[in-house]
Order: sequence, then structure tokens, then C-alpha cells
Amino acid sequence: MEPTLIILAILVVAVLGRANSVAVAAGLLLMIKLLQVDRYVFPVIEKGGVFWGLVLLIAAILIPLANGKISHQDLWRVFTSWLGVFAFVFSLFTTYLSGQGLQYLTVQGHSDVMPALILGAVIAAAFMGGVPVGPLITSGLLALAVKVISRA
Repeated sequence: MEPTLIILAILVVAVLGRANSVAVAAGLLLMIKLLQVDRYVFPVIEKGGVFWGLVLLIAAILIPLANGKISHQDLWRVFTSWLGVFAFVFSLFTTYLSGQGLQYLTVQGHSDVMPALILGAVIAAAFMGGVPVGPLITSGLLALAVKVISRA
């Protein structure tokens, strides 16, 4: 019963804060749990959900390239501007952090910090206008901080 209440609380906070993606995700998980098919569906989502979520996210971001709204001249212009260079460098850094975060949470087995990451993402999405893609980057920052602190 406790996991259901936690998901319900996240759903309520997300709805109140108008964090639609969090609300849809929490509502979907709540429905799966209440229909009692969670033991079949949760492992499938847990195993492939991040991959397929990223595929859909990247596909959505690439659509302006695929439908021709961004031309090769636009690409050249952005990669020769200071803003484009900064975007490229920041993208390298945050993508690296996301990879470190995913490894920290899964391979290194530090999933115990996940509730704090999720709560921060939900609050930021609900009340600060954030988009809840931060837990991977946040866990990457955490993994980097742990490495630095453990060497000191």
C-alpha cells in the first residue's frame, strides 16, 4: 500500500503544480499498480523505459531537421557562432554527466538516492517550471562530486 500512496502523492503534487509529464507518468504507474499487472509491466518499463524514452525525446528534437525546417545553412551558422559552440560544449558535458549518473544509479548500485532525485525533479517541474529530465544529470553531478570528495 505504501508505494501506491507515494505514487498517488507524486500524482497530486504534479497535478497541482501542472507538471503534466510527471502527472501522466505517475497516473500510468498508478493504473498499472491498481490493475495489479505491475509484476508483469514494471520490469519491462524498468528495463527498457529509459532507452525508449530517450529514443522518443531525441526523435522529437530531430523532427525540425527531418522535415526541413532547419537547413544545412542553419547548421553551419549555428556551429560557427559563439552560442552554437557553447551549446555544443554544454551538450557534451551534460550528456557525459547523464551517462555517469545512469552508471552511478545502475551499475554502481546507488539507487538509494533515487527518492531524493525524484522529489527534486517533481518539485522543480511542478513549482519552478522545470522539465523532469534532470535526475540523470543530477545523479551525474552527484557521481562527479562523490569522486572529487573521495579523492580529497
